[in-house]
Amino acid sequence: MALNIDGVTIPDTQLAREITELVRDTESALLFHHSSRVYYFGALAGKQRDLLFDPELLYAGAMFHDMGLTPQHSSATERFEVDGANAARDFLRSHGIDRAEVDTVWTAIALHTTPGIPQHMHPVVALVTAGVEMDVLGLTYNQYSAQERDAIVRAHPRSDHFKEDIIQTFYNGIRHKPETTFGNVKADVIADKEPGFRRGNFCSVIRESAWPG
Repeated sequence: MALNIDGVTIPDTQLAREITELVRDTESALLFHHSSRVYYFGALAGKQRDLLFDPELLYAGAMFHDMGLTPQHSSATERFEVDGANAARDFLRSHGIDRAEVDTVWTAIALHTTPGIPQHMHPVVALVTAGVEMDVLGLTYNQYSAQERDAIVRAHPRSDHFKEDIIQTFYNGIRHKPETTFGNVKADVIADKEPGFRRGNFCSVIRESAWPG
């Protein structure tokens, strides 16, 4: 029986079942369970924020968001986020999903590592990022009850060393195309003008997050 937390559950649809099967068969257990937790945390965040969203589209965004880290969907030149977004787009188009909805899922995946923008966009875009930021960075850890966190982790376990495992998984998925990691230019400008500037560090945030392990 699917996990149900305060009415949040995986959509009981053929599309969602096919997404589950595809992602489970393609991704490592680490990424499959991470992506599943992203869905639950994102959907709960939507309830907390009183947002209206399509759970099926949120599930597609959450489950495909790291597909670009897998060998099957990793291109030679695109950002891994774009590779994952393209995989979701192709899958949803093949199932006859409306173009506007496909574009929403594509955008949610493409922007999930770009902080400061998704929360101002469509709820599905905002909530995929919210789920990622909770599960990887623990940014909203205390906005979920211990019961909610425990139930999600029981259903979709975190590895004993999840923080280091997810960093290594990211590295493995992008090391063949380091040029695609070029990001927001503002930190470069400040660093150029202020020698003492210290950049934020994604890996440090993961290791220092409220999540145990």
